[in-house]
Amino acid sequence: MVPGNKEMAQEEHLQSKLINILRIEGVHLWSPPYTSNNNEAGPAVKELAERLASKLGHDFIEVEKKLEEIRVNSVQRGEAKRIYKSTGVGVLIVILSSGFKQDRKKTLSTEMNITGKQLISKIAELCNTKESCIKLTVNGRLVNLEKTLDEQNIKHNAKVYVIKLMLSEEEAKKEAEKTCREQVEGKKNVQKKDRIKKGLEILSLREEYVDPDIIPCLEIADQTGKPIKIPPDQKKALVLAMGLHEKGRSLLKRKQYDMALLLLVEADEHFCKCGEDLLNTVDNYAVLQLDIVWCYVQQEQLSALEDAEKKLKRCKECFEKCYGTGQERLFNIKGSSGSEKVLFLRLHLLYGILHYLKGDGNRSYTDIRKAEELYRELYVDNSSVTILTELGYTEQEARLALRACDGDVNNAAEHIQRRREEKAAIKHEEREKRRHRNDAINTLAGMGFSKHAAAVALSRANGDLDKAFQVLLDNPDLLALADPETSTVSVSPESIEKLVYLGFDCSTAESALRQFRGNIHLATQYLARYRGNLPSGLFSPSMDHTASMEPASSENSHDSAAAAESSSHASEESDLMDTELVEEIIADIPEHEEDYLDLTLEEEAELIAKYKSYIENSQTAGT
Repeated sequence: MVPGNKEMAQEEHLQSKLINILRIEGVHLWSPPYTSNNNEAGPAVKELAERLASKLGHDFIEVEKKLEEIRVNSVQRGEAKRIYKSTGVGVLIVILSSGFKQDRKKTLSTEMNITGKQLISKIAELCNTKESCIKLTVNGRLVNLEKTLDEQNIKHNAKVYVIKLMLSEEEAKKEAEKTCREQVEGKKNVQKKDRIKKGLEILSLREEYVDPDIIPCLEIADQTGKPIKIPPDQKKALVLAMGLHEKGRSLLKRKQYDMALLLLVEADEHFCKCGEDLLNTVDNYAVLQLDIVWCYVQQEQLSALEDAEKKLKRCKECFEKCYGTGQERLFNIKGSSGSEKVLFLRLHLLYGILHYLKGDGNRSYTDIRKAEELYRELYVDNSSVTILTELGYTEQEARLALRACDGDVNNAAEHIQRRREEKAAIKHEEREKRRHRNDAINTLAGMGFSKHAAAVALSRANGDLDKAFQVLLDNPDLLALADPETSTVSVSPESIEKLVYLGFDCSTAESALRQFRGNIHLATQYLARYRGNLPSGLFSPSMDHTASMEPASSENSHDSAAAAESSSHASEESDLMDTELVEEIIADIPEHEEDYLDLTLEEEAELIAKYKSYIENSQTAGT
């Protein structure tokens, strides 16, 4: 799909129209009289071209050339299918991204029982590049390197899209320098993707008791800005999905489409691990489908029509569930649907491009016209933006508010102020909730429980401190949830002697004191509750229960001190790396919750004009 390339877009439109007519008329170009026994074109092809050129109002030579292309491809597919059935060797259509400076479409003959890693090796050789510099997608999914093609449902004649992991820069350098640069850039982009994923994994595992005002963490909110309670089993997948989506969107803004598409496709995979109810609560999944198809358009992926259609259909269904069929749910929540209309503009526009490339001019015109109507409705006058910025509001706030208020400057100013107050109130309310929760966690931690265990108990008790304490007493398995910073605990001999004096076994007394960080009252309470024994599974794997209270020899003491110092340095370096990774993620996450709605619509206006002219030219030609 090449929005800026009139020739290619119109060629795809003509080809689709011809294929549709051939299908309706039952014409088989791979059979006589159109194809001879030696697979050459028969004279009937020329006669067919003359008839269809007249019918469609197209140039005869163009139609004949396109029919011959369709015929040759049909013959080749038939031959490849015959070979596949007899030998098991299939053919894959390899489509290269715009980062490659070579023929964009290739074919690869291969067994279908090979792994994804073997496939990427074959394609790297086919494209004369390094395996580390490319990623593969099929039907909008990343190819798994460990599984076979059959296991991934990659069949004969499938289309494999090759994403180049490098930023195209100079092209006039020597070949050796160019190869070296490609390898370096490819590795950098792979490392960048890995760093992004690692940073998001760190954020997804941040505990509930973490104070976001002190330690960076991610909160997922609904359309009003209120945090959403995420099921623990889905939290990691959702944070990874939304984080990768945000990073992909930031690359889209910088027009780094290859890397953006790679992150967006992986985000799609993580979204699929979330429950249906969760996906219907927020519109992120629908917006992701739009962004992926937008990448297809910018990346000239003519081979992705089928996947683009599926994604746009999924997007439309998700919008209806999230916003309501007529956006009534959105209106009830936010009081308007103006800002979100930019998403529907893009949806209609992409549908219009899709239908045009599939040869359906009438449906394309209908969608392009809808997109144009929305563009006129959502166009923001620069003078209105200037008035609002002079009042102290940001350009982004101004654009979003003007669209939400149908361009009325006064209403827009009130809208911005109201939204600021609402966000401040929500932020204050959430900060108070966190403060009360942290107070409760600290209270339980003061009794000897870990903060991790206290947070889990409070969640089970819906924030009730007394009930949380009872949960901890009734569920000794929670005590295994230790805090990283308290994994090493020193226990005094005097405390052990006190418990032994009360009749408890020495080693059991020591274990209980270590588990409760030296709190003798809590250790006594649990030992008494369980009649001198501690339940199995109580101990955290990170606790060193075999540590001795005996003083170490000077040699052992020196070795231990050196090991401790080394461990401390390693821990500090790891913490510093984690901080850097998280800061890289946070830097690309926009502060405004409606950033994804703040489209300038300049690219959309250009596409509307281009495809409108294509359709009008086609109608003038007789279609």
